[in-house]
Amino acid sequence: MSSASSANNGHGKEVQLFEQQLPKIGEVRAALGQLSGKTALYCSDASIARYLVARNWDVKKATKMLKKTLKWRSEYKPDEIRWDEIANEAATGKIYRTHYFDKSGRSILVMRPGVQNTKKAKGQIRYLVYCMENAILNLPQGQSQMVWLIDFAGFNLSNISLHVTKLTADVLQGHYPERLGVAILYNAPKFFESFWKIASPILEPKTFNKVKFVYPDRPDTNKIMEDLFNMEELESAFGGKNQTTFNIDDYAARMREDDKRMPLFWSPENSVLASEPYVMMNKDMPREGSSGLKTEETSSEKREETESGSENREETESESEKEETESASEKREETEAVSESQKREETETDSEKGKEVGTSSSAVELPNLPGEGKGTTLADKSGCS
Repeated sequence: MSSASSANNGHGKEVQLFEQQLPKIGEVRAALGQLSGKTALYCSDASIARYLVARNWDVKKATKMLKKTLKWRSEYKPDEIRWDEIANEAATGKIYRTHYFDKSGRSILVMRPGVQNTKKAKGQIRYLVYCMENAILNLPQGQSQMVWLIDFAGFNLSNISLHVTKLTADVLQGHYPERLGVAILYNAPKFFESFWKIASPILEPKTFNKVKFVYPDRPDTNKIMEDLFNMEELESAFGGKNQTTFNIDDYAARMREDDKRMPLFWSPENSVLASEPYVMMNKDMPREGSSGLKTEETSSEKREETESGSENREETESESEKEETESASEKREETEAVSESQKREETETDSEKGKEVGTSSSAVELPNLPGEGKGTTLADKSGCS
């Protein structure tokens, strides 16, 4: 049998397995009970499927996860955040949505932690949520994921915050599962490697493996950019040919226009949002017996247990006290860890210093980048939130 025939047969089996999993969407829906308003719109087949994928099609775990998001959305009201509320956070262009998409039609969020302009984690996360909702609003029909393009220009030790990193991971993994297609960490400084070793355990295996480190002086990593983006559109800061830079006035005008569209997106009349099916666009089914599944489930379960314990404590703490305490202790931990790691790095060989960070021993199979031949994933191509 030819390799092409084998691949087709393998894909056919995975499609069959995928179709066998689809009834679980109905099981989750039944477990949720009667829904109405925005909650009913949010719980489309596509949305429920994302939670099932995030929990490896475990109905009980996916339902629990989705219920947490529904509670969070009813209280946090992410779709009701408007530009004028978070405009001060956006002033330096630390996060913004590009006007162009990647080659797969995914929205792109550029992040520049080196131009952080505020200190309160609460405001920073609220702005991130606004940007996530805006990126989803602008997804082309049939696409459901986005790209994070993180520029480390101007980044230094003062920009490191384990607290904000934890909050970011909680929001992304807990309330926007399967929304991130890939995160590009562009030209990260050497000292960031130390922080990455500390922060990476916060990420679930699927999220961790979507992170790609790219360095402008390394042709092998630059190929990632060429495979993902149209270089004529990509900004010059990331090796592209587009010379335009962030302009806050132009961006504010774009966002205010999008704010007008948001209520229509969440209107009961938006039948597309309510009924968009979850379709298999790639052979991304988790395979039966995959050694990576247990690793991810264990990681997720531990996170959930930790969250359950911390939720009760958080209810009795004030926001300011919590931030001040955590910020002080975490900053000390981060500084000590970075300093200790930098000392160790002095004894490394030149070849070891050139190695790329971010590799994983997890056996979980992850999304293919265009041009890569490794791994397969379940890519949710729905345009629903």
